[in-house]
Amino acid sequence: MTTTSAYERMIEARRPPDLRSGVLGWLHKNLFNGPINSAVTVITAALLAWALWPMLQWSVFQADWIGQTRADCTGEGACWVFISARFETIVYGFYPPAARWRVDIVFAMLAILVAWLVIPRLPYKRWVGLFALVGFPVIAYVLLIGGSFGLTYVPTREWGGLMLTLAIATIGIAGSLPLGIILALGRRSSMPLVKSVCVVFIEFWRGVPLITVLFMASVMLPLFVPTEVEFDKLLRALVGIMFFWSAYMAEVVRGGLQAIDKGQNEAGQALGLGYWQRMGLIILPQALKLVIPGIVNTFIALFKDTSLVLIIGLFDLLAIIRAGLTDPSWLGFATEGYVFAALVFWIFCFSMSRYSQYIERKLHTGHKR
Repeated sequence: MTTTSAYERMIEARRPPDLRSGVLGWLHKNLFNGPINSAVTVITAALLAWALWPMLQWSVFQADWIGQTRADCTGEGACWVFISARFETIVYGFYPPAARWRVDIVFAMLAILVAWLVIPRLPYKRWVGLFALVGFPVIAYVLLIGGSFGLTYVPTREWGGLMLTLAIATIGIAGSLPLGIILALGRRSSMPLVKSVCVVFIEFWRGVPLITVLFMASVMLPLFVPTEVEFDKLLRALVGIMFFWSAYMAEVVRGGLQAIDKGQNEAGQALGLGYWQRMGLIILPQALKLVIPGIVNTFIALFKDTSLVLIIGLFDLLAIIRAGLTDPSWLGFATEGYVFAALVFWIFCFSMSRYSQYIERKLHTGHKR
């Protein structure tokens, strides 16, 4: 009786490699790589078409796009004429029309800086980042406020719309992150007084709603300062927003600091590095990389909560749209206004989310599998 050795047995035929590429390759790999997945894909596509087709008809195919008054809305779909007719007010708020070119310059500078810092292969990112942190805020302040270099003064009470939303979000993000890092380091400090102050600060601001913070900053704070001292309403709101979100940011950063093995700190001590050198060169870069999702999640929440400034009489993007809905000439178009506001907020929040995922992939060094 003869037996076939393992070296003499024939290997069963295998499927040839799939050489398809491009769109067809992606579809086959992700959506149609088997009978079950193909069936699920077809059923899901049918359900989406059934659910989205009425929305597409209302928002696109049967919508009215061109016009200046509600008389131009003759179709059965959405009346985007409401948005186009009030577009300048939605973007600039009550900013004087003759000075809106200054807002346009700030928008253009902000877009260029963001694009320069986001696009990977552009040079001089360090200098551009330094300008974005130091030079751009000064230029934006001079242009938007005015009162110098021959520019007319525009008080912040005339700000509104998208420009106000971006101003609050940008300043809040730029202020809450470094303050949150300092609070996180202070909470982990070995000095009892510093630790106690940071703990009380964090727990206090995390324990009150943001609406309460804004209300107190706008209404109650002036009662506790001398009458000759005048705080701008927008400035008070910005301080309250920065303090509030810095407390949440501190806890996010503290989670990253606790995830770093103590051996990293001991290695820095063995090299003779001081506390701030160890934190700036070894600990913080690793900790911040680990908590990028939490940091961006806080940024997104801050951006969406800018709509709460309506409670203190500031008209951001959503508030300007709501104010337009009270115009007797445009009654009944609330759906279009809220859909447009939701779309704008979604674009900014989705962009931050996608960029954070890119940063995670770029900085990935093996902490996750």
